[in-house]
Amino acid sequence: MRDLTGTLLLGAVTVLAACGPQAKDDKAKGPEATSPGTPGTEEEKTIYALGAAFGQRAVQPLRLSDKELAVLQKGIADTARGGEPAFALEDFQGELQKLAEGRAAAGAAEENEKSKAFREQAAAEAGAVETGSGLIYRTLAGGQGKSPRPESVVSVHYRGTLTDGKEFDSSIARGQPVEFRVAEVIPCWQEGVQRMKVGEKAKLVCPAEIAYGNRGRPPDIAPGATLVFEVELLGIK
Repeated sequence: MRDLTGTLLLGAVTVLAACGPQAKDDKAKGPEATSPGTPGTEEEKTIYALGAAFGQRAVQPLRLSDKELAVLQKGIADTARGGEPAFALEDFQGELQKLAEGRAAAGAAEENEKSKAFREQAAAEAGAVETGSGLIYRTLAGGQGKSPRPESVVSVHYRGTLTDGKEFDSSIARGQPVEFRVAEVIPCWQEGVQRMKVGEKAKLVCPAEIAYGNRGRPPDIAPGATLVFEVELLGIK
């Protein structure tokens, strides 16, 4: 619980930068004036980066309203310099957990519904197979030889995108294949890679249940997101 509390509070740092009050005489200061909270020095940029990172990973998934962001800002302002919070934080440890889980679940349900039509279209593509887990598998180029087993270490090239086509990860872009034990990756990959033969290229459409679930992997992968991978099995170690 303490880790969750700390993460939420640190995430609010970026909210302070975005939502803090503006000086009334900003316009009078001329074009060189900067708004309060704008990082200037390298140290200030580092502090801003800390806030932005936690804002993306901890606060963004909570889907806070403008009013809620203002309340979050006040909590930070009241305590950031050693002040006492308005009430005992210990009384809200359980509530913090409920808030995080509830907001994530609501966002995941919305994201899942948005991607439903995409999955249906993918399942209808020629050669596509939808398995019992929800994986939609389609061979793009054939391979030969053996298929990996759960204990196999494999070498692959891959590209991962969201349903809107935005790329979030790619070994191809990095120019370096990845190696992993099949049993140690997300369920979608475990199932999909074991269907492949060496040299094969395949498209895996992974609903959230067999990818990153209701937690997602902010900021790149939203809770409940359906993911699309193009995978080439280069070899089995």
